Amino acid sequence: MSKSVLIFDLDNTVYPVSSIAEKLFEKLFAVIEKSGEYKGDFEAVKQEIQRTPFQKVASAFSFSEQLLKDCIEVHIKLTYKDPMQYFSDYELVRKLPQTKFLVTSGFSKLQHSKIDKLGIRNDFKEIVILDLQQSNQTKKDVFERLLEKYNLPKEEVLIVGDDINSEIHAGKELGIDTVIYDRLEKYTDLNFANKIENFEELARFL
Repeated sequence: MSKSVLIFDLDNTVYPVSSIAEKLFEKLFAVIEKSGEYKGDFEAVKQEIQRTPFQKVASAFSFSEQLLKDCIEVHIKLTYKDPMQYFSDYELVRKLPQTKFLVTSGFSKLQHSKIDKLGIRNDFKEIVILDLQQSNQTKKDVFERLLEKYNLPKEEVLIVGDDINSEIHAGKELGIDTVIYDRLEKYTDLNFANKIENFEELARFL
């Protein structure tokens, strides 16, 4: 077995954000819609918030300074208190013998609440939440720190996530093998050799 370490993303990799988005982001969506101080289509904004770190969405849609401030105030207080369910095939991940890490971007309080509601905290040796309000670090920085902290050989590490511009890109920059988890069929028009749609397919990369 060549891979002894797996690093996972959270949102849209362990569970689908769409399953909680309308309830979770109800107040946030209302603030954005009422303000109107952004460029682009409101439905497009809502979709991007479900799959991209908020600060990047705000930049992409040119949120005004006031709207950005108002949204961050909402976000900082957000937690999710209702039951959550991970993707059914995540059970296969839990059974894998490799050491696992979770690296996710977002607001700390919210991300911790989701991890607890999913009941996955004990699945990982370490969980890192990259809170963009508190740090300018990137996932690449976090991956480098984990490699150094645990003395992990790059060739034994596999990064698994849904975002080709985030964890997948960072892994490639560091020379670490990556797998794109495309359960939500986000990249159907792209032919990646390292793309899977179910964790059953992960075995061939281990």
